[in-house]
Amino acid sequence: MPTVLAGEFEGVLAHPAHLERTAQSPYPQLVPIRLVLAEDQYLVREGLRQLLGTCDDLEIASVCSDLDSLLAAVEAERPDVVVTDIRMPPGNTDEGIQAATRLREAYPEVGVVVLSQYAVPTYVLALMDGGCERRAYLLKERVNDLDQLVAAIHAVADGGSVFDPKVVEALVAENARSEESPLNELTPRERDVLREMAEGKNNAAIADALVLTERSVEKVIHSIFLKLGLRWETTIHKRVKAVVLYLAESN
Repeated sequence: MPTVLAGEFEGVLAHPAHLERTAQSPYPQLVPIRLVLAEDQYLVREGLRQLLGTCDDLEIASVCSDLDSLLAAVEAERPDVVVTDIRMPPGNTDEGIQAATRLREAYPEVGVVVLSQYAVPTYVLALMDGGCERRAYLLKERVNDLDQLVAAIHAVADGGSVFDPKVVEALVAENARSEESPLNELTPRERDVLREMAEGKNNAAIADALVLTERSVEKVIHSIFLKLGLRWETTIHKRVKAVVLYLAESN
């Protein structure tokens, strides 16, 4: 079952990504999530390496500084998750997004966490192209909180998706400025749930964050989809994509 979370990561279920039985023991043994890190700035790259290296449930397989070396490292190491800067050589534009797109085709089982300084919806939409499962978009300031970054890594390793709340907040605020926006028909509670949904949370995490029952959350979500004219989705990552696409297209 995917771990789905975002924002301040309330209600996080940070499960180990891999449990396997060995010949010596019939009981499941923890297998660390294998990572490839990609960041062109040396100090940031080494900081990430040291920070994540303190986690027993993570294993750093390779560290890279550009798009080509990142793709080569994934081919050689076959990691569970890639943690990458959004801008790197050779172009310093959106290489992190390019890597995620290529990996979706070549290695769909590999999760990607994109770290960015930019709360730009177009980057999020590009990352979601082809699906948002196993994808996370976080602002670099989240790196200051190791628990948040590790939780996002676990989420994508388990097939979930995470989107930074500041990006979601910008989308909601921009759309709500128009008097004709259907967002203005939402109650304050429905707006709260909409934000939590867009960040990637499942019903249990939303209920925990907003102090509601899961049944109440389900009813609110049905109301939101009805008012916004969205097709109902039961799969979490499809639901996330539907909401974020709605916000972006309205914008």
